[in-house]
Amino acid sequence: MSTCTRKGTPDSEMEAACETKTPTLEPSSATQLPESTNCLTCSEDGRYLSLGHCKGLSVWCASSLICAAEWLQDRVEITSIQMTRMAETAYLLGTVDDMGVARVFAYHCEDIHLLHVINIMENINERSICLTFEVSEGADYGAASISCNGALRLEVYHFPLEAWLKELKVLLSQKQHSKSSGDVAMNWSTVAMVIKIKPLQIPASAAVDGPLEVLQTMDFLTHCLALDVDTSCSPQAFNTGIGKTKEANESPRRCTHHFLLPCGPNPGGSKAKSQPGLPVAVCVWWTGSHNLLQYLLQKAPKNKADVEPMPDVLWPNAKEILCSAVSRCTRYIAVGLQDGLVCVWDRKSASPLSVVPASVTDSPFSKMQFVDEGLVSADDSQTFTTAEVQLLVWCKGGAIHAVTTGRGTRSRTVQVTERPKHSGDLLTVTASVPFLQSLSLVVQRNGKMFLQDVVNKNTVCLLVPPTSHLVAAPCNPVYALNTKLQALLIKGEQDPSCSSPSQGGGQSQLFIFHFGESDIIKQYIVPPPVAPQQQEKLSFVTLEESCDLYLQQRALSVEERNKAISQTWKRLQETAETQQSCSKK
Repeated sequence: MSTCTRKGTPDSEMEAACETKTPTLEPSSATQLPESTNCLTCSEDGRYLSLGHCKGLSVWCASSLICAAEWLQDRVEITSIQMTRMAETAYLLGTVDDMGVARVFAYHCEDIHLLHVINIMENINERSICLTFEVSEGADYGAASISCNGALRLEVYHFPLEAWLKELKVLLSQKQHSKSSGDVAMNWSTVAMVIKIKPLQIPASAAVDGPLEVLQTMDFLTHCLALDVDTSCSPQAFNTGIGKTKEANESPRRCTHHFLLPCGPNPGGSKAKSQPGLPVAVCVWWTGSHNLLQYLLQKAPKNKADVEPMPDVLWPNAKEILCSAVSRCTRYIAVGLQDGLVCVWDRKSASPLSVVPASVTDSPFSKMQFVDEGLVSADDSQTFTTAEVQLLVWCKGGAIHAVTTGRGTRSRTVQVTERPKHSGDLLTVTASVPFLQSLSLVVQRNGKMFLQDVVNKNTVCLLVPPTSHLVAAPCNPVYALNTKLQALLIKGEQDPSCSSPSQGGGQSQLFIFHFGESDIIKQYIVPPPVAPQQQEKLSFVTLEESCDLYLQQRALSVEERNKAISQTWKRLQETAETQQSCSKK
């Protein structure tokens, strides 16, 4: 029997668990992973796992953990993978390899087919590198962040799903008819680029002076964009020293994007009908920017390819954007700004839901995420009343803040975790678990894993791997959450301090933690969130319809608003009386 001693795991974890009476959960099963597995994801329906490794990719059955299909290619190491369902028996996979090449695959009837390569290198002097690649839920669109000769752009593609599904059926029929096990040649339908977005090159001289009420809509848009570009490129925008300022100015501006579902009035009064669950726009912001920019995806293509697309909607912010998040129904867009401010925009009312000071420390925000998103309704009855959202906001120093805000409600900010004192306790993963109420999965740099209650700020359960293994690369762990099976799948590796190798010859293992088997965690299990297409009931066509609904909701919420005003005046009077009594003393 092998003996292991590790700093922080598992002996110290077990001792800490005994001292604090924190329950522990061990993996219920494990299986061997392919060599150099770099990424792991799970389909939305929980039926399949897709793995990217040094020889290509594999698709496994999630319940049996048996490999269903493989796509193997020499010198192709997949480093990022995404899987979404495009039909009842067909799934779309988006991947990026270590050379920055993005590909689109289809998994159908236990076969993996390469449908399209996003950035084919035709000229070595103009090689484009894909930094990120995301497929929208439902597999209708894909967005790739492309870097070419130091310039960055965002390319959004529309996938011909209907044509691909027909071609997959034809290919399956040909294979069954010929009874051939080899690949059958197929000319797949081409992918159409919807829009190419680059950092705006509007000069600061384009800013329009004068009172805002005089400015036209396009003038105001140009004015905000010009000021934004000028601020992000100026040396005064960086207060971190001369060296860092030079480095920041020379580095290309990176972009963050989010797909948006139908919600609220169509920009410009467009009467185009949209399908529920199908993205209608993409929201983009660039590093150093103050503005959120929305671009429609169903707009007719330009006659000239060199014409720069202009945003259809602009959400201006007072400070520089550091991070962003979109709710599951995409009604709410949250941005983390400089100076510890969090702004939540409501797309249905086209106005800010609230602006909350979330952090008073000097550590800037690094990321944010909506929690309990299944409880956030996109129903029209909550358009202008007490809709409430919850956010988790991470600071670069390691502290985490929980923000609860809404229209007509008092915003609340609670510090969930403080800045860790030791570098080993620094959090590398804090992911909201969709099927566990108010619980987050936490992984620390030292390899410690646990479930944390973000409301009560306590550790609910420690997740302890076998004594012979550690969490692989805890600074960037490979893991996935299966909502249907209510399980965590995470990569583990042999502990080098063990005196003898465990079964499996030291190769990486996939550990499965089934949360439904623990009595402690069962009380937190909730049904899966409602699909966005089921939440969305109405998409406004004109601005008049939006105004009519606004007036209706104002009339229905008179009592609530009067009550909120009375409470506000009462708090102000109490504060004034307290200050007067203090001044007399």
